[in-house]
Amino acid sequence: MFAPATPGSSRSTPLFRYAALREPACAHVIQRVLSIPHKRFDKAGVCYLSLEEVQAVLATPDKATWIGRRDHALLLTLFQTGLRVSELIGVRLADIHLGTGAHLRCHGKGRKERATPLTAQTVAVLRSWVAETAGQPDSPLFPSRRGSALSRDAVERRVGKYADAAADRCPSLRDKVISAHVFRHSTAMSLLQAGVDASVIAIWLGHESVRSTDPYLHADMAIKQRALERTAPVEVIPGRYRPPDQLLAFLNAL
Repeated sequence: MFAPATPGSSRSTPLFRYAALREPACAHVIQRVLSIPHKRFDKAGVCYLSLEEVQAVLATPDKATWIGRRDHALLLTLFQTGLRVSELIGVRLADIHLGTGAHLRCHGKGRKERATPLTAQTVAVLRSWVAETAGQPDSPLFPSRRGSALSRDAVERRVGKYADAAADRCPSLRDKVISAHVFRHSTAMSLLQAGVDASVIAIWLGHESVRSTDPYLHADMAIKQRALERTAPVEVIPGRYRPPDQLLAFLNAL
C-alpha cells in the first residue's frame, strides 16, 4: 500500500497534475492545491571518502581467495566508475571493453545507456578477473558463487564488512556510515577535486541535470578554501592602484 500523498508534498504534485487533465471540472480546486508551497526539509551533507580512506577499504579484501579477488575488483570498479549498485550488478562481461579506449557500459535510470572510461589500474585488475571467471558474454561481471548476479543487499554487506575492517588501519572510517552509494559520492568528489567540470561529472554519473552535482560543490571545502585565498585580506583598503609621479615620468620617457 502507498501512503497517501499530502497536499503540498513533492509526491502529490504529479498526482494533481494528472488529475487536472482527467477532471477539468475540478481544475480550480486542483490549481489551489498545486499552489501550496512544498514542505521544506533539512538536507544532510554528502558523506564521501577521502582517497586514503578508499585505499584502506580496497586493501582489505583477501586477494588470496576467489571471493577476495572478486570483491577487490568490485570495489575498485565501484569507486572508479561511480556506478549505482543497480547498475553495477547488471554489468555483463559483454559490457566491458579492455582494449584501446577501455570502457564499461551500463544501463542507468530511465533505461539510458552510458559508457564510462576505465583507468589503467582498473583495466589491469578487470583483465585478470575476467580471465579467472572465464564466463560467457552474458554472464555477470561480478557473480556469486553460484554464478548468478549479486543482489543489492549482497553488495551492501560486502561494502560494510570491508569498511568496518578497514577502520582498524584508518580510524577516520569509524565516524562514517559507509554504503555502496558513498563510493559513488567519493567518485564525484575525486573528480571535482581533480578540477573536472561539474557538467562532465553529471554526465559521468548519469545525472539528468547538472544541478544534481551541486551537493558535491557545497561539500568540497578545498574549493571554498581556494576561493577564500583569492579574496583580499580584511585589512587591505579597497581602491584602485595609483602609480607615483616618478613611475609615470619614467614610463613617459620610454
